[in-house]
Amino acid sequence: MTTYVMLANWTEQGILKVKDSPNRLDAAKKALTEMSGEFKLFFLTMGDFDIVAIYEAPDDAVAARFSLQMGMQGNIRTRTLKAFPETAYREIIKSLG
Repeated sequence: MTTYVMLANWTEQGILKVKDSPNRLDAAKKALTEMSGEFKLFFLTMGDFDIVAIYEAPDDAVAARFSLQMGMQGNIRTRTLKAFPETAYREIIKSLG
């Protein structure tokens, strides 16, 4: 599984209906599970982003589809980062010669 970091901000629609946010999170978790992915961590944050989530997905296409589905609902705008675990990081750096 590949790990992704999702940074999200509520849209005007999303913040107006912020009390529904826990239900939307539950629906997002279900949708990702149905795509063979899984949320690992979820945070409400202060600063440049309202939400930070760490999730796993089988591949980049699934992660892209998940992000698009979340965006289509109009409640959040996301930025997704592909994350390399420490072992992969060490292999990448070692391969530099």
